[in-house]
Amino acid sequence: SLSTRNCLCKMSHLPLKSPLASPVSEGTNSRVESSDNLSMDSFWLEVENIKQSTEAEQEECSLADVRTPEEGEAEAAWLQDTGLSELLGDGASENDNIVLLSTLTKTQAAAVQRRLDTYSRSQRRKNKHPVRDVRDIFGVVSSGEPAAEKEESSSDQLWHNLRTSNVQRKTQDYSCTVQNAGKEEMFNMDIAYSEQAAVLLKGSFLSESRRLKDGNVLTKFKIPKGRLGVTRIGDLSAQDMKKIPTLALIELTALCDVLGFELKRNKAAKLKTTEKRLFGVPLNTLLENDQKLLPNTKVPLLLQALLSCLEKRGLETEGILRVSGSQTRIKSLEQKLERDFYTGLFRWEEVHQNDVSGLLKRFIRELPAPLLTAEYLPAFAAVQNIPDLKQRLQALNLLILILPEPNRNTLKALLEFLSKVVSRENNNKMNLWNVSTVMAPNLFMHKGLPNKIPEGKEKQLAEGAADVVRMMIHYQDLLWTVSSFLVAQVRKLNESNSKRYQFCDKRIKNLLRKIHADKDKVEKNQAEPSKTVKIHASLLLKDSLEVHLNNATRVADVLRQFQKNLCQNGWNIVNTVSLLKCNNSMECTNLLLYEVGGNIGEHCLDPDTYLLDLYHINPHAEWIIKQNPSYPRMF
Repeated sequence: SLSTRNCLCKMSHLPLKSPLASPVSEGTNSRVESSDNLSMDSFWLEVENIKQSTEAEQEECSLADVRTPEEGEAEAAWLQDTGLSELLGDGASENDNIVLLSTLTKTQAAAVQRRLDTYSRSQRRKNKHPVRDVRDIFGVVSSGEPAAEKEESSSDQLWHNLRTSNVQRKTQDYSCTVQNAGKEEMFNMDIAYSEQAAVLLKGSFLSESRRLKDGNVLTKFKIPKGRLGVTRIGDLSAQDMKKIPTLALIELTALCDVLGFELKRNKAAKLKTTEKRLFGVPLNTLLENDQKLLPNTKVPLLLQALLSCLEKRGLETEGILRVSGSQTRIKSLEQKLERDFYTGLFRWEEVHQNDVSGLLKRFIRELPAPLLTAEYLPAFAAVQNIPDLKQRLQALNLLILILPEPNRNTLKALLEFLSKVVSRENNNKMNLWNVSTVMAPNLFMHKGLPNKIPEGKEKQLAEGAADVVRMMIHYQDLLWTVSSFLVAQVRKLNESNSKRYQFCDKRIKNLLRKIHADKDKVEKNQAEPSKTVKIHASLLLKDSLEVHLNNATRVADVLRQFQKNLCQNGWNIVNTVSLLKCNNSMECTNLLLYEVGGNIGEHCLDPDTYLLDLYHINPHAEWIIKQNPSYPRMF
């Protein structure tokens, strides 16, 4: 079960293991095999180092009481976090709830209903009024028909129509789930993960329980690019990204329901304040302070400095991260950083690489709340309990999307660095498993989360935590992708918010009629074999570019055409110098095409996006060419 008790959280509850002890659990749940490459020695040595470095601070606790909420309370918190808390009241404003509910798949809707049912039972025990059924939101039953039967048939039809109209499904080969490790497999992001899992269960597919064995046989996953391309975290506007965690939480809950796992979250109390400026300071506070110095800072400046120092001088160091620096020196360096970091007087070149890696791990551990958050640390730790590798990655992908933006950006910076460490394995002797076992205690153990670990489960949980870190390092590009089905749901939310469907006594009928009318309009647009559109580049040109689209026109083609016209036609160019290289030829990768407005806020498009397909889905958007922000301006 996805339970908080399966979480490596409390340092005092992890007994020290002898380095000579067998690194592998005897149970079938173990993800690792008994070999030198997969030794857990580094994990237990790191636990020992952590205990020694914090021995005098054991009684301190960065978080106030953290507890597992009671039945009903957990469901109420879940509905609050998914934006559906108004379903709990009799006089709720229904429109916003309907907008969100109308985007859900059948498995997602079932997850919502299950939480409402549980909350309702808990409230009946407390002699309070029960909450309404989700199906009640969609219509009032006409007199003369059995209520239950009418509600069930109407809601089933509603979910069917919404499912088929919201997600452009393609014929997919789900048999890839049982292929052998080491081969390239497709990672389908067009269809909701919970729907895929439901199809597998319904079809009695036997999911092979694949273990990660070593870095040479890790399964290679490829995201098949649909006609709309792939969306990465960072491609969507902040406004649209705010909708993603809610949808991801609903989908994660639905996936766990289908797989038969219980998703439980910790309830964290308010953080205790600290007088320090760097270590033990909440991420939000660090970033607020850093942004006063450097606007738009997304990763704490201290962490950037630590990683930069290690990248310059530590990547080739044998045993980097594993070999511990002097605890006395690390504590002294922490005090110097608190005093001198923001003044620029701290002398990084005088610090030994192993001490810098010690500072890095200490920074992560000393965060008042875990980097993976107190709420979702149990879920991250429990990913190991999902038998199938692909479904473990699906759950991790959703968890990454749920994380607050500061945590997600900080985690990505850390994982990118760890990936660089692994890439220098021949020199530093730190392979993927070594790095994972060293970093797992720093990410999964937190003195502010007092959760007991069942006796005899220490090794299994330790191996599982290291396995999760290994997946996050190795598959980070996949994990930092926003699934196509979530982007489609964001579009539907934006469309529904703009149309604000009106509901009356026969609202199911009216809703379906309206949706079908809108669907017919889309299908009519899709019948157009070609289209001429204008693409703007206001920051680069005073004129717009007229482009003829057909079924083969991609974003990359438009950018090449734009580049060609710039060089040949002598357009009235603004800030041309920012686009030119020394040989007066322009780099096409220096430019990006954005979809702006309509049913999306702002969306940086994949170069392989087919624009006519995108036009059919969002005909009211503007398309704007901008300079790639990752390229430095030349003026």
